[in-house]
Amino acid sequence: MSETEAPVVSTAVQTAAKPAKKKEEESFIAFLLKLVIFVAVLRSFIFAPFSIPSESMLPRLLVGDHLIAAKWSYGFSYRSLPFSLPLLPSERILADTPARGDVVIFRAPPVGDTDYIKRVVGLPGDTVQMVDGVLLLNGTAVPKVRIADFEVPVSGNTRCYSRAFAAKLSDGTDVCRYPRYRETLPEGRTYEVLDLGPRPQDNTDPAIVPEGHVFLMGDNRDNSEDSRFPAEPGRGIGMVPMDNLVGRATVMMWSTDGGAAWLKPWTWFTAARWSRIGGTF
Repeated sequence: MSETEAPVVSTAVQTAAKPAKKKEEESFIAFLLKLVIFVAVLRSFIFAPFSIPSESMLPRLLVGDHLIAAKWSYGFSYRSLPFSLPLLPSERILADTPARGDVVIFRAPPVGDTDYIKRVVGLPGDTVQMVDGVLLLNGTAVPKVRIADFEVPVSGNTRCYSRAFAAKLSDGTDVCRYPRYRETLPEGRTYEVLDLGPRPQDNTDPAIVPEGHVFLMGDNRDNSEDSRFPAEPGRGIGMVPMDNLVGRATVMMWSTDGGAAWLKPWTWFTAARWSRIGGTF
């Protein structure tokens, strides 16, 4: 082959390579689009992550917990979509009623983009009241039994409400120690609550849950803005429309005490609350 023919072969190879490269790029873009659609569908209709920002659900949930919520449990509305995109109706489709005791994620009234998490204690038609710190459903007291105090280590995510609840374990660990009780709903479902002592919210007027709504409460009864209070910023959430439900808490995905630092990889492991990971609701 002469030297003058070499460039012709090289040009032919380059010309053939261009369509192959373009095809690879188009395949990669198509893969990314499919991945985005898959994640969007998964996030909108199947599962969604949720992080715990406050202590209103102590002792079950701690600040720094990260859980997975099942999105299909109660049906779908535009609130099921990321950023509440108006691609679905405001009323739920495939709607289902939660059970008493469910831990639910919802958009608090008035409807916004902020997710909240509380426990369902009252369903449509129920009369809910608090009397001296005891929950009454339809005039009957929900059994409340004192059990061992709840102890949570002081950390970057946890501080005691007051010095009265500060304690120290035998190994020198600083903890917050709170009075803990077990409640049992009429259906036999049990869960634990905290009661820090007499508070104004320990006594409320009877409230009838309207149709299409639920009565929600935090397990940390003295530190929860819930359905005992009117739906006003900084006060409470009132009765929550079921159309505002986003999902049901299902499994603990991750938990950290707040002691991790990005530039110190070993702290990613020491800050993890390993015993909490994998817990179900």
